[in-house]
Amino acid sequence: NTQETTKDEVVTDVLHRLVGRLPELDPADNFLAVTLMNINSVWHPTISYGFYRDKDVSEPFDEPPLFYYGADEYTGEKLSKISDEVLEIKRVLLEKYPSLHLDSLHHVSEWMLRSYGDDIGDKTSIYTMLRTNKGYRGLQHPMKEVQVDGQTKYLPNFRYRYFTEDLPMGLVVTRGIAALAGVNTPHMDDVILWCQEMLGKEYLVDGELKGKDLEFTRAPQRYGFKNLDTFMKVNHYLDDDDSPTKVVENHVSSFAKVQTPAQ
Repeated sequence: NTQETTKDEVVTDVLHRLVGRLPELDPADNFLAVTLMNINSVWHPTISYGFYRDKDVSEPFDEPPLFYYGADEYTGEKLSKISDEVLEIKRVLLEKYPSLHLDSLHHVSEWMLRSYGDDIGDKTSIYTMLRTNKGYRGLQHPMKEVQVDGQTKYLPNFRYRYFTEDLPMGLVVTRGIAALAGVNTPHMDDVILWCQEMLGKEYLVDGELKGKDLEFTRAPQRYGFKNLDTFMKVNHYLDDDDSPTKVVENHVSSFAKVQTPAQ
């Protein structure tokens, strides 16, 4: 409505005065939408899984392989299927809570088109978009150097943030919300199981988030949530005034009086 739009504009203007006009800020629906639209949590673990799934990860590479440009069709399809699972979470949540705002939650293919547009040479599929996106050109898998017979070789660095952050603070969180919503996630599970093995951690066990390392994640189950209604209410996702602007207003009201210096 007009009032909410005005609040969006007011808060966005305050933030722009703090950080500058760029990057251009666009309010999300709420923190739940931001969590489920965490593109890195889908991108990085899944592309890593897709690339290494049939490889001997103890065998050094002569040079660091390309991350996005090295993706194959299987990986593109896997990304799409995991995104479908996330959108199924969205569908279930909206069916149960019709007033919930999740408009900013999109399929990863739509996110790619929105984010990179004409920088993508071939928009046929996720696979082709990954391999023809100018913004991804030259980006490599995180690697660590090793010496083999006096020559520098490269092994996968599974201690990089693609694993240490994007898994326990990202994809595992989404998996936890899916469990509360009763959404099956076989493709997401494939990636989590492989990544946790590479990382030497245990989050997902026998189809449930009950592994010994769950306490080091941000999954709802780590905090004792077992019921979707409780999770939604305790986190204020169902509050009428729980728009992103309202949350920000409560925390930045003191900045509202910030004066823009005279030019």
